[in-house]
Amino acid sequence: MVEGEKRRSTPALRPSTILPVKISIVVPAFNEERLLGDSLAEMKTAAKAFMPLGWEWELVVCDNNSTDRTAEIARAAGARVVFEPVNQIARARNAGATAATGEWLIFIDADSHPSEALFADVAEAIRSGKYLAGGATVRMDREPLAAKIMIPIWTLISRTLKWCAGSFIFCEASAFREIGGFSNELYMAEELDLSRRLKRLAKKNRKRIVILARHPLITSARKLKLYSMREHLWLLFRVLVTPRRTMTRRENAHLWYDGRR
Repeated sequence: MVEGEKRRSTPALRPSTILPVKISIVVPAFNEERLLGDSLAEMKTAAKAFMPLGWEWELVVCDNNSTDRTAEIARAAGARVVFEPVNQIARARNAGATAATGEWLIFIDADSHPSEALFADVAEAIRSGKYLAGGATVRMDREPLAAKIMIPIWTLISRTLKWCAGSFIFCEASAFREIGGFSNELYMAEELDLSRRLKRLAKKNRKRIVILARHPLITSARKLKLYSMREHLWLLFRVLVTPRRTMTRRENAHLWYDGRR
């Protein structure tokens, strides 16, 4: 009787109560001097969510061969800056992850603003011990007609298929390295490829992928302003018709690499 009462009165220890957790926030950045400063400031504010847990965190920015003040702005914000000479988002994220020292990685785009509440949701997911990786729903800082149509469709797909938006992905660092990180063959949709491989590993390890929905990530709608609907639809058509050929050639991914900011 006494033994049984002792067992009932002893709470199960969660992973975070056994070992401290360190979070590495990894930001790929190519010519982002206009938006990077504000974005990093928002990330640092959001990271306050880790303080009550006693968790450490670090900010790692990968300068992806920028020709502007991106690296200077990142250093001024207190980030560790690494350099990737090949202009490719997958390589930039991988370079940042290689330099990261945390047990968990959070990949965030340089034009995106996470909230403290979103980071608190990430911490809760990590502490549960149920998840290998996850993402978040997305909201744009402006809502032109295209965004009002596209975002709900993407949200439904993301939450149903557990596909993580590239602007916000968190995962165990060991899992990321086990699957080889982002594919260096892809110049677009590398986050979907990563999601697919993380889902496979999660199933093997009897864990799950989660798409957090209570507090969306705020990201820039600049691509909808800089590029016409015709350009977006033409790219989508090419991806649907010749997916591998389109996604593995840098010249086809001009929406990300032509330098318009």
